Amino acid sequence: MSTGVMGPGRAGVEAKTLRQDRWWLAPLTTFVVFTAFVVYATWRAFSGEHYYASPYLSPFYSPCLTDSCVEGSSDFGQPFSWWQLSPALIILVFPLGFRMTCYYYRKAYYRAFWLSPPACAVAEPHGKYTGETRLPLILQNLHRYFWYAAILVTSILTFDAILAFRDEDHQWGHMGLGTVIFVINVALLWLYTLSCHSCRHAVGGRLRHFSKHPIRYKVWTWVSKINKDHARYAWLSLFSVAIADIYVYLLSSGAFEDPRFF
Repeated sequence: MSTGVMGPGRAGVEAKTLRQDRWWLAPLTTFVVFTAFVVYATWRAFSGEHYYASPYLSPFYSPCLTDSCVEGSSDFGQPFSWWQLSPALIILVFPLGFRMTCYYYRKAYYRAFWLSPPACAVAEPHGKYTGETRLPLILQNLHRYFWYAAILVTSILTFDAILAFRDEDHQWGHMGLGTVIFVINVALLWLYTLSCHSCRHAVGGRLRHFSKHPIRYKVWTWVSKINKDHARYAWLSLFSVAIADIYVYLLSSGAFEDPRFF
């Protein structure tokens, strides 16, 4: 009777996979959602309009740093006055670089777009595997530096969320539906950014003795707890950023007025 084994430890299975479940559903869903987000974000980034509805500035355009920015949207000045394209193109490279090099997103788009592999126990179509040792995948090692940039960008978006407690005339003490959306968005962005593996290493890595660094140990412990939900925060923050931008677009284009709670 055949053992089904060919060689030491290698199963003699010729089928692409023996899985009977809908293993293709997860990578297909990721492919559709990511593609939709990329198409939408690309259109919004190049459109250069309907990104500011006082006091709300779209997270795709924050901070707005060129002289083509809508009046009232440049809280940090306009140092890139020479820039002729959409002001979003100066900013988006940093959060995009952070997400594209993120460990979770690598897993997601490697499986959904490159089929490397498309799922566990499913063969991939590639003849060889070189990992992240050659161009272009070797650039994934820039993730730590994009994380530093993400901290700065998220801090600026936190500032925007605080400014959202103003009305359209910049008077403080007001809150609208946009305020709630902005606060939720920045909270999810912080959870995604701080649950990052690079953050976990930055606060607690390369230490010989945790006992000699009690503060860093406590921070590392907290980051480790939220790190297990990093994939969830990656998805939620992706949707929240898009929702915040869509909301600003609708307000700026005159689709409706911002509902005010007080």
